Amino acid sequence: MNTASHYKLKHFIPWTKHNIIKMLILSVIPTLLFYFLGWKWLAIPWVPVALIGTATAFISGFKNTQTYNRTWEARQIYGAIINNSRSFGIMIKDFVRDDESEKVLHQEIIYRHFAWLTALRFQLREVKIWENINSKPYNREYLKYYKVPEWESSLDEELKSYLSETERLYILSTKNRATQILAQQSEQLKELNKQGFISDYNYVALEKQIKELYDQQGKCERIKNFPYPRQFSSINLYFTNVLCFLIPLGFIGELSKNIENYGDWIIWLTVPLSVLVGWIFLVLEQIGESTENPFEGNANDIPITQISRNIEIDLREMLGEKNLPPAIQPQNNILM
Repeated sequence: MNTASHYKLKHFIPWTKHNIIKMLILSVIPTLLFYFLGWKWLAIPWVPVALIGTATAFISGFKNTQTYNRTWEARQIYGAIINNSRSFGIMIKDFVRDDESEKVLHQEIIYRHFAWLTALRFQLREVKIWENINSKPYNREYLKYYKVPEWESSLDEELKSYLSETERLYILSTKNRATQILAQQSEQLKELNKQGFISDYNYVALEKQIKELYDQQGKCERIKNFPYPRQFSSINLYFTNVLCFLIPLGFIGELSKNIENYGDWIIWLTVPLSVLVGWIFLVLEQIGESTENPFEGNANDIPITQISRNIEIDLREMLGEKNLPPAIQPQNNILM
């Protein structure tokens, strides 16, 4: 997530420079052929360009709306995780009662919740084949401005702070670690209810919180494991590229009508005008692409690492701890 008021041009232009180069090539070549070799047939009417441009603008707007909705839904899900985590923490603190060991029990259960947050964010940062963070050169280049914490450390090391050795090894042996951590959480609550440390009514309320956390995890997994439909993504890409190919030819056709009034040089306006118009459409496509997978490690991702750390700080304070981990700070205005 970018925390600045906007992307600075010194970052945005390099991120989209391949679009500029692409439009330069597509506009310079036909202009040279028209100007020096007299290939007049390259000049086409503006009407078909405008019609294709309208269709492209429509499908680009549709895609960007839908990919934004995916990102906003992901943020809403993590907002619910924040609220459920705080509720779960205070309920554990107030519902689990044992004069001799309740502080130890509180810490064990809440630390297991930290393990769930950690396992979930590691799972969400796993790279899928359809994601763009590593497949697109401009995204790989932009990684120099920030680090993805889940790619800099291992889940094994992170879980050592929250789980016992036996439980940690068991969780690491499972496929869906976050799911099994919540299952362990539920198992312990059941045992505490049997032992009388949690009343039946409070036990039901705590299990409802576990269910809510499962629901939020499932919603995250749905976004992570189901890409933006490929048919819509593909048609937007094809329409945009066809339009960018035709834009210079349309400008040549329009500008060639004014040669008698302004001279041959006016044809060269095709290059800057085509670059500008084509760049706009290509950037719209690129922005939609960078928004469609909100957990992939992109600079526009939901800051799940920062959110998880803030939850940990809140719950540690509930436990009365004073030695709190620092809040995650943005790197070059990018917060992960």
